[in-house]
Amino acid sequence: MSTNEITFENLPKAVAQLANEIAEIKSLVEKGQTAVVSKKRVPIGIDEACQIIGKAKPTIYTLVRKRQLPCYKNGKKLYFFEDELLEWISKGKKKTMQEIESEVETNFKKRTKDFEY
Repeated sequence: MSTNEITFENLPKAVAQLANEIAEIKSLVEKGQTAVVSKKRVPIGIDEACQIIGKAKPTIYTLVRKRQLPCYKNGKKLYFFEDELLEWISKGKKKTMQEIESEVETNFKKRTKDFEY
């Protein structure tokens, strides 16, 4: 039942549904769990993909051709999923100098421990 369907006649049913949902949320909170919301993955077109990753259409087509960008093709049209594009962006993270230096120190300490007698 959506909020648009609430009328005076079905008000008791709507209140009962809300009470059930509140009880369910309360039990989840008491157990320390989070509610699982199923989210539909809606495919987007190339224009939306361009906006998400901030690249021009020719660049998108090049990345797709080189199989570097996750996409789906149905007929002549390309489709993308926003979560896959955001994951693709996050995989290309460049490390900061501080992160590189801390990795070097950690690796150096591990190797010097291996050579101690």
